[in-house]
Amino acid sequence: MSKKDLPVSEVDRQNILNNPYALQEIEKAAHIQGIPFEGTTVVLKEQVAAFFGVTPRTVNNYIEKNGDELRQNGYGIIRGKRLKEFKLRIAENDVHEIGFVNMIKVPQIGIFDFRAFLNLAMLMTESEPARLLRQAMLDIVIDSINQRTGGGTKYINQRDEDFVISYFKEENYRKEFTDALRDCVDMGNLKYALYTNKIYISIFKENAQEYRKILKLSKTEKVRETFYSEILDLISSYEYGFGEEIRTAFEKKKYKLSSWEVDDLFGAFEAMPLWTPLPAHL
Repeated sequence: MSKKDLPVSEVDRQNILNNPYALQEIEKAAHIQGIPFEGTTVVLKEQVAAFFGVTPRTVNNYIEKNGDELRQNGYGIIRGKRLKEFKLRIAENDVHEIGFVNMIKVPQIGIFDFRAFLNLAMLMTESEPARLLRQAMLDIVIDSINQRTGGGTKYINQRDEDFVISYFKEENYRKEFTDALRDCVDMGNLKYALYTNKIYISIFKENAQEYRKILKLSKTEKVRETFYSEILDLISSYEYGFGEEIRTAFEKKKYKLSSWEVDDLFGAFEAMPLWTPLPAHL
């Protein structure tokens, strides 16, 4: 995955936007000046156009084409009482950029929060500032991952650009998996480590603890941060697929599953023909 992929892949865009740690680090580095409003910082559509060196009409075209995605990620139209409140925030913060629009006459205003602003940067292909911001986003993400893991030769996998998207994708799918265990399995916290190890054993024929010993990982280091993107994708498939199997069984039975029932589910899951060719590539 590279900066060139972001404009064409909504999945890749969303995997970055769904990661709060990545957004936090990007926001620190980008330091975009905005208007405080309703507990966040927003920028006007006209300000966005000026930043990216395009016309407001160009921004409108992206909103028309990608409206659902942009609204999901923080773009919105404010009017009525919210618009009056927004004008007060502008006055309080002495926002000179408000010259982009006539605030007295307009009945509504389009605003972007930081997440929606980044979303638009990922979409926009004709803007050089947007291209540079996409590159900076990926650089910041890679740097932040290296800071979290401490770097070193055991993390050489993270030099692969594809690692960034696979890493975030696996984080999102792992949450789906752990949420399924939390909601649908009648066991204590041991279940998270237990079924994570079952997945590792199924894929690698060894458990996570043995893998930790091989790489000499400390207790604070995450095994999955040492994997290449292809392995993270495989683990994502396992975790998400098995999580869905657990939820389906739970919804059918109408009660939380015992460890025995989950073990039976896992045995059937890992025996599916679709997994047969995969270990040959590891």
